[in-house]
Amino acid sequence: MRPFRVATPQAALDDLRARLASTRWPAPVPDTGWSRGVPQPYLQELADYWREEFDWRATEARVNAFPQFVATVDGADIHFLHVRSPEPGAMPLLLTHGWPGSFLEFLDVLGPLSDPRSHGGDPADAFHVVVPSLPGFGYSGPLTRHGWSVERVAGVWAALMASLGYDRYVPQGGDLGAFVSLLLGATDSEHVVGTHVNFLLTPPEEPDPKAAEGLGYMAVQTTRPQTLGYGLTDSPVGQLAWITEKFLEWTGADKAPEEAVDRDALLAGVTLYWLTGTAGSSAHFYYDNAAFLPTSAAPPRPLPPVPGPLGVAVYPHDIARPERRLAEAAFPDLAHWNELARGGHFAALEEPGLFTDDLRAFLRTLRAR
Repeated sequence: MRPFRVATPQAALDDLRARLASTRWPAPVPDTGWSRGVPQPYLQELADYWREEFDWRATEARVNAFPQFVATVDGADIHFLHVRSPEPGAMPLLLTHGWPGSFLEFLDVLGPLSDPRSHGGDPADAFHVVVPSLPGFGYSGPLTRHGWSVERVAGVWAALMASLGYDRYVPQGGDLGAFVSLLLGATDSEHVVGTHVNFLLTPPEEPDPKAAEGLGYMAVQTTRPQTLGYGLTDSPVGQLAWITEKFLEWTGADKAPEEAVDRDALLAGVTLYWLTGTAGSSAHFYYDNAAFLPTSAAPPRPLPPVPGPLGVAVYPHDIARPERRLAEAAFPDLAHWNELARGGHFAALEEPGLFTDDLRAFLRTLRAR
């Protein structure tokens, strides 16, 4: 385990701007809105902003204000933030992102979660916060070997928490991070106090054609991640489009992702994927976990039961919303269920206040037990 700081070579940023300036755009097509993908006029304007105005150095400085480390576990270098609370009784909290997210989406909640006293909250609600990057994502990648199942990641996360001296902790996650968190609740139950997710799949009684329409990205990433990786790793505009589309479809935005997420925050995430060259390795994570995902090949493989308390936050604009009665049938100790008024798939980034309040409420439920 060794300290880490983000320090991007200027040459990498210059190369990004040069590639953006020399983008080869497809021929203009009639305006179809977002029905066939990201509209070209919108993407061209966003790419211009990325090249001319976005400040990656500001993101670097913000990230480097938090303690960061890289730990070599199970043959992989895992990057993580570790923000210890000043409150001696704080509960350790393990936050896991998904795709196309990253550790960056939690930056707004690190202060309020770890030091509520300084943010107008109750010090009894404090957490020690650990935020790792999934293998093959961000500074935990790119990888040269595959086979990173969510079970394997859960084992690495359990080892990481133990190495940090945490005997009891709460795993929390959304998207792919929810799968990892649920597996931790099942396989490391001796140390997991309670599990919290803001994404939970409960199969609907009737398939939703609109939801199926948006799963093209999953069909590609679970079957041909290597082929996809070439284009996204070589073209920043391709990487931008591939990610930006999801920030419209999976949030409460109607006409542009910026209705739900700050433009600079969106571009920070895209830039992280670009600079670390992890478009391909993050897609391979889907391939390695296709059995758990709702692809057309077969029904998703069920996760093992979680014996301890489970908390679920349901954000109205998420890609999928769980049904409570099905969740109660699958998880006998459903201790916390919160249907929120705003927010979508990137909960901590879209609604940091609601995200923080919900986790604090779950912590109070656990302590009341």
